[in-house]
Amino acid sequence: MKKLPLAIAIASTLTILGGCASQQSTTVSSGDTASLQAELDRVNAEKARLATRAAEADRLRRELAAAQSSNGSTATAYTASGDLLPPNAQPGECYSRVLVPAVYENSTEQVLAKAASERVEVTPAQYEMVEETVLVQEESTRLEVIPATYRTVTEEIMVEPEKTILREVPAQYGTETEQILVKPAYTTWKKGRGPIEKVDASTGEIMCLVEVPAEYRTISTRVVVSPATTVSDVIPAKFKTVTRTVIDTAATTREVVIPAKYDTVNVRKLVTPATENRIAIPEEYTTVSKRKLVTDSFLEWRPILCETNTTPGLISRLQRALNGEGYDAGSVDGVLGSRTMSAVNKYQLDNGLASGQLTIATLEKLGVSL
Repeated sequence: MKKLPLAIAIASTLTILGGCASQQSTTVSSGDTASLQAELDRVNAEKARLATRAAEADRLRRELAAAQSSNGSTATAYTASGDLLPPNAQPGECYSRVLVPAVYENSTEQVLAKAASERVEVTPAQYEMVEETVLVQEESTRLEVIPATYRTVTEEIMVEPEKTILREVPAQYGTETEQILVKPAYTTWKKGRGPIEKVDASTGEIMCLVEVPAEYRTISTRVVVSPATTVSDVIPAKFKTVTRTVIDTAATTREVVIPAKYDTVNVRKLVTPATENRIAIPEEYTTVSKRKLVTDSFLEWRPILCETNTTPGLISRLQRALNGEGYDAGSVDGVLGSRTMSAVNKYQLDNGLASGQLTIATLEKLGVSL
């Protein structure tokens, strides 16, 4: 009895997966090729997602069946309501929700391809060549310079003016001698000598009073005989004889008239001006094909191959049929691998079959017997 809660959980998960799958639909609106391609890519992605969910649902159903068998019950934990389980299921068959592709119908419609317009035809202008005398250069004037005339003259020009310079006459000196008193005459006592200078101790020294004459010295003195003076010397002016060219007649101008110049040229003259003619061009229509959605894609229970009703021989026949139709199902090994399922999905898409699982309708379309 411990496995019963697991069976209930699996049944709840199946209900959620079935509800999510039943709400998915593919809506393709009419439009151009780019929008159809985008819708096709979205449908392919949805198919891959639903295929994953369907595989998960099959695994959960198998676990639910095993849990119910171990508890001695037959679907007591799961009751079919609505389209959660395949209607009118047969014992020994497997079913899965597969994507039934949308149905489209083609129609044609007249659309405007080119709007009305007009064409302009231009008649070019007509010209002719005529000779004309044309002014090349207008009359003008120019100034002509009459140059000046010159003559040569010889004259003396003063190179250096007369000038007076002061010349110094130095002073004259003489020499005078003069006696000057150096020391005046005076008298002084000097020791004297006599017949008896000293007889005994009672005899004193002999002193004489003498006169010393005055002393003189002769000196020479330099005296000015005549003081220094200046003398004015006159230096006469200096002259030089030169020859130079001087204007005899000044330069003048006169106005000279330059006559106009003419030339004969060929001139292209307009005879008839250009004209235009407008021609109306009517609008153009084209027939285009439109693809209209008739039935939207939907999910539906379809009998499929599963472990219960699949044999290696059946898978080998399926692989041969796919390879024969140009769909690469890989080597014929009797194993329903990813390469074989990819070929199945591409075959279903190209042939407008329900996709997502290997349906019985796909086997019948390929001519593979069960």
